[in-house]
Amino acid sequence: MIYSLRHRTAYDYAQPVDLAAHLLHLKPRALPGQKVISARLTCLPAPDHHTETHDHFGNPATRLFLAAPHTSFEVEAESLVDVCFPPPPPPEATPPWETVAAAAEGVETADFLPPTRLIPPLSAATDYARPSFPPGRPVLAGLLDLNARIRRDFSFQAGVTSVTTPIAEVMRTRRGVCQDFTQVMLAGMRGLGLPGRYVSGYIRTRPPAGQARRRGADQSHAWVSAWIGAGQGWLGLDPTNGIVVRDEHVVLAWGRDFADVSPLRGVLLGGGEHRLTVSVDLESLEDALPTR
Repeated sequence: MIYSLRHRTAYDYAQPVDLAAHLLHLKPRALPGQKVISARLTCLPAPDHHTETHDHFGNPATRLFLAAPHTSFEVEAESLVDVCFPPPPPPEATPPWETVAAAAEGVETADFLPPTRLIPPLSAATDYARPSFPPGRPVLAGLLDLNARIRRDFSFQAGVTSVTTPIAEVMRTRRGVCQDFTQVMLAGMRGLGLPGRYVSGYIRTRPPAGQARRRGADQSHAWVSAWIGAGQGWLGLDPTNGIVVRDEHVVLAWGRDFADVSPLRGVLLGGGEHRLTVSVDLESLEDALPTR
């Protein structure tokens, strides 16, 4: 599936910003199953310095520095991406979850087990995940069960949480958005010794014919990439929608939690209060074709 992506972020500041340094994760990541046909960024005002690099996790990262005073800042990211991730293996063909947890000490998984500031150890999350992983259960069977339970048990409700809302609060209220549900699932997995990555990106705005509209469309999205064992690798699971990542998602970046892959963050001198506007359009070229 080929997608046209447009992500616009605009800041209006109450006072002039004298200096600004920004780190952007807004260019899709090239992966097996995801080909980046084109990607470009447009910035207003134009930065004085612009560097394209990769971060610790191998994600494309853009660094911008603005040295002239400005009262607004706008970034528009436009990409064309071809997505088709392979189907998951049969759950029963994956190893027992205890085997995966015992083997999760390698370089590939080391970053995605320890607690972080946004995903600390939380017994409530571990206890919630545990029923999905009875002794000897194949790891993918357990992960699919946990993915489906979060979709069923938690209510998608925008505006009730923010990027700083603790996981414990989300566990208590059972409400939130994709970022919250992703971090709840990761906290539960990691509490059981199962590595998981926080993935940022987008989900198809219009669902396939006959399917319900996806939660989290028309904005940045987040989901889990779970390690299912040596030789099996990583698999994307979307607990907000209770689905496996195949051809409805576009990957921007992955890290330990949201802080590693925030689409845009910066350090400013000046500015005072600000107003933020974000808009996202992800459209498949198939959807864009006229119907007959």
